[in-house]
Formats: sequence, C-alpha cells, structure tokens
Amino acid sequence: MRQIAFREALREAMNEEMRRDEKVFLMGEEVAEYNGAYKVSQGMLEEFGEKRVIDTPISELGFTAIAVGAAQNGLRPIVEYMTWNFANFALDQILNTASKMLAMSGGQVSCPIVFRGPNGSAGQLGAQHSTAYESLYANIPGLKVISVSNPYDGKGLLKSAIRDDDPVIFMESEVMYGEKGDVPEEEYLIPIGKAKVAREGNDVTLVSFNKMMKVALGAADELAKENISAEVIDLRTIRPMDWQTILESVKKTNRLVIVEEQWPFASVSSEITYRIQKEGFDFLDAPIRRITSTDTPMHYAPNLVAAYLPNVPRTVNLVKEVMYLKK
Repeated sequence: MRQIAFREALREAMNEEMRRDEKVFLMGEEVAEYNGAYKVSQGMLEEFGEKRVIDTPISELGFTAIAVGAAQNGLRPIVEYMTWNFANFALDQILNTASKMLAMSGGQVSCPIVFRGPNGSAGQLGAQHSTAYESLYANIPGLKVISVSNPYDGKGLLKSAIRDDDPVIFMESEVMYGEKGDVPEEEYLIPIGKAKVAREGNDVTLVSFNKMMKVALGAADELAKENISAEVIDLRTIRPMDWQTILESVKKTNRLVIVEEQWPFASVSSEITYRIQKEGFDFLDAPIRRITSTDTPMHYAPNLVAAYLPNVPRTVNLVKEVMYLKK
C-alpha cells in the first residue's frame, strides 16, 4: 500500500467524487487560484474549472448561505473553511438552516452538503484560531460530525460524507496535513458512525479522535513498557456515536479514560462518560476519567500552549491512577 500525505488523501476523495458526480463542487476562500490555504485543493481548478472550484470573498456567512441554497436545490457542495474558528460567522446557516431543513420541510427538502476544514490548535496561533469545536456541532440535531486522525480515514470518510444526503461537519487538523499514511489506490468508503479499534488491549480503554489520537497511542506505547495493556479506540465519527464499540471494549478492560482537545464543560467526553456509566456501570472497576484542554482560552506563549493541551505524560499518569482504583 502506498503512503500519501493527509492533504493528498483529502484531495483524492474530492477529485474522485467530483469525477463521479457532476453535482459535486468545492467552494471557499483561496481554494481555486491559490490551490487552497493548505494546498488541499491543489490542481483541482485546472481539472474541474472555475464553475466547480470556486474562490469566494472573505465572507463565511455569505458563501455558506449560497452553498446551503445550492444543496437544497439538488447540488452537493463542499465548503472549505480556512479554520473552523472562522465558521462561527456562518453558524446561523449551519445551525438554523442546513441542520433543520429536512425536519422543517417534512422530509421534502434534504441538504447534502459537507462543511470541512482544520479544527483546533496548531501551534502558536492565539486564542481566536485554536478552538476545537466537535462538541458544539455534535450538540446540533440534523448534523453528522466527523473528526479524523489519519489519511486513510480522511479519504474514506470524506467520500462517504460527500455522498451522504445529510449535512456533514468534517473536521481535520492543520498540523496533520503533511503527515503521511497508508492509503490504497483502489476506491474505498468508510461508513459514517463506526469507530475503529486502533490498538488492542486488555487493561484499560483509551478513547480519542483527531490529533489527540497521537497522545492516546503514545500513552499506550509508554504504558506497555510497564506491562499495562491499553486498548485505543478512534471514534472517527462524533455524531452519530458508535457507543457499542466503546461499551464492548469497557466490558473487556473494565476501565475507561477519554483523551480530547475540547474544553471540559459539556464536551464529547462528558457525553461518553454519561452514556457508558449508564449502560456499562456494572463493568467498570474504577471511575471514568478524562484528559481535556484546560478550561481557558488558549494563549500564545509556547509554555502556555504546552500547558493547555493534553499530552502523553499526563495521560499515562491518569491511567496509572485508574489502574489502582477500585470501584
């Protein structure tokens, strides 16, 4: 299997779907002439032309509204945001129109649209460019929320998102665009709503998604040196959540630690904790614990960035605490 960069895997997904279906098109800031802010759309303007790869003004609300209207009239837009922090300007169209249209029309008008772009922190970008938004969008009925951690899942899930008849939030990471991974040359799809066991284990379950999977897998490597076997689950889809894969793992390991980049209040880990203790309480030998970002805006100084984000040592220490706790 060949290795390609994350941005290349996403580009392949869009290229393949645009060749397959002429109703699919891409729009966003700098996606055409500049080949994308992160070069995800490199070469797409040359192949598909300016009617299907469309540069927009710096007006997230405006071009999102155009794309939502296009989706309601039979097209299948892909909207790229330079960062999900900027998508806040378009929240009315995403929350009040795209997510609700199927319900408000009594099932008559669907909204097949993908909103995609980098999410969360990416080094010293300051507080207004570093927020992780999975939990915000996962709280909105009518949206599907995908947050990927590697090129293989990125390509397979983006293709599925483009084909889906519901609006899909697709979250990437700026720091992962250049990272390479195994991606087959033949076409494949990954179903929305299915988590992946990224590493088998017996002593504790670690659940994560997006770039925090690096932290979870890194912690599993360190724990293995001390004969603690961690099973690592990559959620991939936040909504709908694959509860069964998490629950089956907890039945085996009897312990659960969640690693995420969200703020702690009303986060993805909050919902997982509630659901697993509700449905799997009898299988738990210790309280469910979690590692999140600190409950503050992310500051610019590198020492504060490091203090803000989850890391491997903190995760390892928390797992050790959980290992020695009794129910």
